[in-house]
Amino acid sequence: MSFVGMGVQRAWHLIDANNQTVGRLAVQVAQLLKGKHKPTFLPNKDIGDYVVIVNAEKIKFTGNKMKDKLYRWHTGYPGGLKQRRAEEQLKRRPLAILQSAILGMLRRNRLRHQTMEKRLKLYVGPNHPHTAQLPPATTVPLPPHPRKGPLNRFGLNSYTQLPRPHTINKRQVFDTEALMKELKNSSM
Repeated sequence: MSFVGMGVQRAWHLIDANNQTVGRLAVQVAQLLKGKHKPTFLPNKDIGDYVVIVNAEKIKFTGNKMKDKLYRWHTGYPGGLKQRRAEEQLKRRPLAILQSAILGMLRRNRLRHQTMEKRLKLYVGPNHPHTAQLPPATTVPLPPHPRKGPLNRFGLNSYTQLPRPHTINKRQVFDTEALMKELKNSSM
């Protein structure tokens, strides 16, 4: 499958990071940057969209990650390993948290370095200079990614528990006749 490079149309997406979880937001943005939402997606082609993220300083972490998560980097000098907690990083460099989470979900190759990183636009606060590029109908940012409940994990809304097997001499043996009767009774 091949297509002309000019045939790729790049859309602009506005995302509000206010009160959104870092990892869940990063997954959505990485898919948009790659272009996986398009039917013409190819992993070795550059067909991703532009993403504008506003209110980057208002993101949140789940659990104790705000105090426990560490961001590390090296200065290049001997003994130059530096680290900051997520709460300190959020105060000093709020854009770096989202940028590292999003770029960490992209493959490290020329496609990422030359094109995808340049299409990610992060801003502190609700203002951004890309209002002319956004479609006129884009006044409301994308909604936050819904979190699934504990029973809805893996698409299971409800499940029936199968009977436990009988244990004989440390081996598990199913009584197939009793199992079939119980399944017939439960379905009726």
